[in-house]
Amino acid sequence: MDVIRTAIGLMSGTSMDGIDVALIRTDGRGFIERGPFMGVPYDADFRRRLKRALELARPLRDRRERPEELRRIELELTLRHATAVTAFLERFELSADAVDVLGFHGQTVLHRPDEGLTIQIGDGGELARRTGISVVYDMRANDMVHGGQGAPLVPAYHAALAGKFQQAGQAVCFVNIGGISNLTFIGTDGRIAAFDSGPGNTLIDQWVEMQTGKTYDPGGEIGGRGKVVAALAERYLQSPFFRGNVRRSLDRGDFAPLRPEEASLEDGARTLAHIAAASIIKSAGFLPENPSIYIVCGGGRLNATVMAEFSAMAERLGSKVLTAEQAGFDGDAMEAEAWAYLAVRSLDGLPLTFPGTTGVGAAVSGGVLATP
Repeated sequence: MDVIRTAIGLMSGTSMDGIDVALIRTDGRGFIERGPFMGVPYDADFRRRLKRALELARPLRDRRERPEELRRIELELTLRHATAVTAFLERFELSADAVDVLGFHGQTVLHRPDEGLTIQIGDGGELARRTGISVVYDMRANDMVHGGQGAPLVPAYHAALAGKFQQAGQAVCFVNIGGISNLTFIGTDGRIAAFDSGPGNTLIDQWVEMQTGKTYDPGGEIGGRGKVVAALAERYLQSPFFRGNVRRSLDRGDFAPLRPEEASLEDGARTLAHIAAASIIKSAGFLPENPSIYIVCGGGRLNATVMAEFSAMAERLGSKVLTAEQAGFDGDAMEAEAWAYLAVRSLDGLPLTFPGTTGVGAAVSGGVLATP
């Protein structure tokens, strides 16, 4: 009989806006019972330090290397995660003893799949000591050792959630619009395909922060007042990333931000929202079949301008677009839930990645276990 474990997932994504904490009970297979969720935002000073970590990581060639300043940022990130776990347990009146494992993503500071190099800062051993809970971390590396791109990892969880749609004979595509957007396709025959689809919120966030000091476009309001600058949109959408049959994972630096003189605040935000939506549609052209339903999670689902663009494009192709909530899920919690699910799979030696998701040669497990 499969063992059902209680797991907490911890996600700090490419948007660098905070830590998502979610609890599930699962056997790492088909049984999933979703529990509470909490978001812990980063303050502006720590967000700046995380951006500094990107600069510090750029020249690194060994994923274990930690220059002194990067090591200090890593420790601070780890301590913030430990504090988030403690706050989560207190808020929902849980004890550490009731949790079997933490799935710790850490913070990606460098991802160069073509070089077989990915670096996520975050000390799993220190997190285990601070929380008193076992931690599974560093879940991307083994995939890359075996020839994969190291991303995306969430598809194993999406596939477990897709059952009710498959039973209705529908091909489903989960779209996570985070800093970088990614797709998970589950066909009517159960076939899984997944890959990064292009820029999500990152370009919009960079543009709005550069122009206004705000860290994002709340609800897509700024973009909603602008118009698409066709020449700028075309420049991004003609990227080599959208051509050829080989899908690859992206780093947040793969698409350069707009320059201040290229558009007004509103037109720039609208153009980048259009690009975020069109990127998904262009990349979905590489799927085995046209999805019946797109289920959108991640922060981008809250940007009404991105969602309106995406829904219109998808409907022209005969697909329906739902938010995670409309489909019965929690779009804020899904990635953190996925990391909890993957941690349980790692404990049981089950595959985290598959040839159709990361391009790895054969399905492989991964992750490093740290005990208190």
